[in-house]
Amino acid sequence: MGKLISDGPLAALLAKHEGQHKYDHGHALIVAGGPGTGGAARLAARGALRIGAGLVTVACPEAALVENAAQLTAIMLAVAEGAADLAAVLDDRRFNALGLGPGLGLARARDLVPVALAAGRGCVLDADAISAWADAPDRLFAALHGNVVLTPHGGEFAQLFPDLAQRLAEDTARADVVRAAAARAGAVVLLKGAQTVIAAPDGQVVVHRAMGAQAVPWLATAGAGDVLTGFIAGLMARGAGPLQAAEAASVLHARAARKFGPGLIAEDLPEALPAVFRDLGL
Repeated sequence: MGKLISDGPLAALLAKHEGQHKYDHGHALIVAGGPGTGGAARLAARGALRIGAGLVTVACPEAALVENAAQLTAIMLAVAEGAADLAAVLDDRRFNALGLGPGLGLARARDLVPVALAAGRGCVLDADAISAWADAPDRLFAALHGNVVLTPHGGEFAQLFPDLAQRLAEDTARADVVRAAAARAGAVVLLKGAQTVIAAPDGQVVVHRAMGAQAVPWLATAGAGDVLTGFIAGLMARGAGPLQAAEAASVLHARAARKFGPGLIAEDLPEALPAVFRDLGL
């Protein structure tokens, strides 16, 4: 996994060079929920910025602007009350990667996810952006495209793929199950866990085991998955494809947790990245 990051195209992607400006590194849009629910989106936004997106904006209802503004500095804000507002924000083609789900709310997710997907940009769907479709997964799958990453934990996976989740419960090979899920969804699926499995619709599978000497039990903390969403969105803003972004983000997420160690909370993950990058020679 270290070779994936320290050698080859991703190392070049993560590097920033003299003469470049912020828009050379993409603009990620994280869509947030209403008042009192913005913490998860702010964690994702911080993750996207730390991993190298040139700009990051949080889109939220007007009523949530003040609380988000009070806790964000380098991250910008936009108003998106509903579907029409989000579509207007996305008229700016410089937004090239989206993250939806953390703290979004189920009703807001049903309203906004179709707009985000119709825009055709790189897109990460997590949390509420997955759970909102538990009663109609086929409607979600019909809207997905090849530049989307779904990042369910086990419970969210069961909402979209109940039959495949049963196979997981029966100890069927995890990689085969996630490969089947990706083929059904037509998108990259990252099933979170100590053994994270990432599969693409074409059958490619990557397994990242954070177990044994590489275990990171400190990731069992509120908001860690929200940061992972931001890491993936940030890498997609930088130009990484969905499978590459999901794989690299998973590796960097675990390395950041391992670097910080016991006592980790979600806010620490983005702040640990610079030391991880130095260790990798980036």
